[in-house]
Amino acid sequence: MNQGFDFSIAIGGAAGQGIATPGNILARTFVRRGLHLYAYNAYQSIIRGGHIFLTMRVSDREVLSHGDQLDLLLCLNQDTMTRHLRHLGPGACAIYNSDTITPGEVADGVQLCGMPIFEMTGDRKNKLAQNTAALGVMVHLLGLDFEILEAALELQFGRKGEAVVSSNVRVARAAYDYSHERFTPLPVPLPHNEEPLAVWTGNEALAMGGAAAGVKFYCAYPMSPSTGVLHWMAKNARELGIMVRQVEDEIGVANMAIGAAHTGVRAMCATSGGGFALMTEAIGSAAMMEIPLVFINVMRAGPSTGVPTKTEQGDLWQALGASQGDFERFIVAPESAEDAFHTIGEVFNLADRYQCPAIVLSDLLISEGTFSVPPQSLDMYPPIERGKLIRDAERNGTNGTYNRYLDTEDGISPRAVPGTPGFVHVVATDEHDEEGILISDEFTDPHKRRQMVEKRARKLSDALTRIPPPEIEGVEDAEVTLVGWGSTWGVIREAMEQIEARGVAVNRIAVKWILPFHADAMSGLLAAAKKILIVENNHSGQFARFLRGETGFSAHGHIRKYDGEPFMPHHIADGVLAHLAGEVPGGVFVPEQEIRV
Repeated sequence: MNQGFDFSIAIGGAAGQGIATPGNILARTFVRRGLHLYAYNAYQSIIRGGHIFLTMRVSDREVLSHGDQLDLLLCLNQDTMTRHLRHLGPGACAIYNSDTITPGEVADGVQLCGMPIFEMTGDRKNKLAQNTAALGVMVHLLGLDFEILEAALELQFGRKGEAVVSSNVRVARAAYDYSHERFTPLPVPLPHNEEPLAVWTGNEALAMGGAAAGVKFYCAYPMSPSTGVLHWMAKNARELGIMVRQVEDEIGVANMAIGAAHTGVRAMCATSGGGFALMTEAIGSAAMMEIPLVFINVMRAGPSTGVPTKTEQGDLWQALGASQGDFERFIVAPESAEDAFHTIGEVFNLADRYQCPAIVLSDLLISEGTFSVPPQSLDMYPPIERGKLIRDAERNGTNGTYNRYLDTEDGISPRAVPGTPGFVHVVATDEHDEEGILISDEFTDPHKRRQMVEKRARKLSDALTRIPPPEIEGVEDAEVTLVGWGSTWGVIREAMEQIEARGVAVNRIAVKWILPFHADAMSGLLAAAKKILIVENNHSGQFARFLRGETGFSAHGHIRKYDGEPFMPHHIADGVLAHLAGEVPGGVFVPEQEIRV
């Protein structure tokens, strides 16, 4: 990054070693000082064991990825030391329990901060004491007063009683004093900005976005990495007046959400690719019945069970092909956690206006990442537009009937909430006429079938006017244009700084709205670009194929990653330089993954 404070902390160990606690304490400490935060946790799908590696990047300006460098490494086991010590450069520090961990060779200028835990605590039984002790060392190295850590420990352990708080404070104090006598603080002290920030995960952002948008029914079957949405909803449901249900499977989830939406409330559900596969028939049902609701698919590495705790942009074509037949839907891929919060409100308004389902494509990187956010940027009372929703109005049919699927000029039929006097109607998944009568009950009427298909198709005729088109960001006359979608937004933006530093003029196009798609606007942007490289987190180039189908354009090259881990900025920068040098046989650059996970 450019000038300013930019610092990366990594905590590594095995599942069950309590990595989350020091991570949470540090995150709260940083955002309360007004520092921006981006944390990514690379973890395994087993309950105990397996390597866990939490990377937390802190800066005095917005952080858009977990970055390339490591400045401070906390090793909770020997495996972490063995894997990651070689990634530390001059000025970096490694903290470890010297009773159980042996460091290897280090680069010049790396400071080894060994903690003799038994000598400091006199306790060989408490295996988590090293975590608290490490916080004491970190606070000293970062140039913070011990009282800041003491207050954080009281907040973290207060519910467990005074004895637990006192024990942790004692261990942290001993480590802080030990560090003060032996280890050199980092040369750049931790800044303190005036305005404190908040901290959240992407799943919490999705859930809060739903609550702000007026969701009154949420249901789900727990499936990583979407479960955090359910957790937040369940925790806050009573206070917010939201009905939350954990259902037996994703088929039940989808149909229950459709039923709730049919009654007039805003309904939402979330899952991952495997669960979304079970929901797809119901999604088509919602389209046929013209019921608006939001489905969230938090993508993980697939197919099948795949790698359930790793990230991937692999479900785009699944969303495009969800259910059978032609039907209208919205598909949107938020660019960040904060964007996910705002997107939920936007897409609910669109779903209500056009009476169709909407699919939100998040991924593990966004949903399970932890990020800082300025509280003032969050509008908890966004505008809510319900479209042609009848509550108390005259009938719109003939002969005293209500034509639920009236063939209107814009294709949008006034929708009555069940139970509204005078608006009895049939709603079914079969094709129907304007009144809702199934056209196959007497005989299949081809004229009515065509009428209804064309009516539904007209619904989205003006939808693009309500969706912002993609734009070029960066210099106008660039040598390279990077195209990405969804969660690659942040890392591409940071990679551009590295590319420009190497003397290459670069700009980018970030795509968020997939369906309906601004094909004409996108074609114009692509026609003006010199060399276009598409960046995506999958193997087959799913967005590249979609873009070619919508615009007829084939990219000049590709940068792809599909090992389950997200891009680092230098992966993209290296890919651009390799393409410019003509060193990418087949046109697809796949970066080598350092052992950072």
